[in-house]
Amino acid sequence: MLAGLSVLNLFPLAALEVGKQWYWEIGNLKLHGQTFTTSWFVIGLLVIASLAATRNVQRIPSGIQNLMEYVLEFLRDLAKNQLGEKEYRPWLPFIGTLFLFIFVSNWSGALLPWKLIHIPQGAELAAPTNDINTTVSLALLTSLAYFYAGLRKKGLGYFANYVQPIPILLPIKILEDFTKPLSLSFRLFGNILADELVVAVLVLLVPLFVPLPLMALGLFTSAIQALVFATLAGAYIHEAIESEGEHEEHD
Repeated sequence: MLAGLSVLNLFPLAALEVGKQWYWEIGNLKLHGQTFTTSWFVIGLLVIASLAATRNVQRIPSGIQNLMEYVLEFLRDLAKNQLGEKEYRPWLPFIGTLFLFIFVSNWSGALLPWKLIHIPQGAELAAPTNDINTTVSLALLTSLAYFYAGLRKKGLGYFANYVQPIPILLPIKILEDFTKPLSLSFRLFGNILADELVVAVLVLLVPLFVPLPLMALGLFTSAIQALVFATLAGAYIHEAIESEGEHEEHD
């Protein structure tokens, strides 16, 4: 065994590092500068698009107003399918914001040449969802949302779900609450990071036009990931506010 390890030590192993970080130091607090920069860029795009679509509203929509109304209709259907006709309206802004932020973030990473922008400390700009801190934050917001939804609808009776139908399921239900944000965050982060790494490697190894089909596939995958995240967020909120009678009827 020791001989085998000594042989492995003869081969230098590269230190794997997924990008360098550009930190902003505010007192003792360190912030990821490139993630904040690209996140503000995405938020700015969404705000500008919203203002442009609502600046001069026409009875017969056209241009960007027509596009934004189509997006709103899509988000309304998404929330309604997950939460039902009676419950979807209060949660439409939350689910819609999640979808739009993730969708534009993913597409910005796939379409914009972030790596051509030089920033300090040798770091590189990338999509906000390429940072695990962003995806974990979105997942934790979703967890807080469905806890709030359940407590608002049922009060302390919400915690009775943890011992139904039998009390022995309590540890499993608690573990489930921890695994939901983990699965949401790592699914989104892993897919976006893998897509960017594959395209970056192919661009280095082969001519530009060869990776184009994979880039197109990446755009489709990015849209699907935004849809999956928003759909699961709506499903978790519906699960939290669903009453026992509705659950049996749904089954």
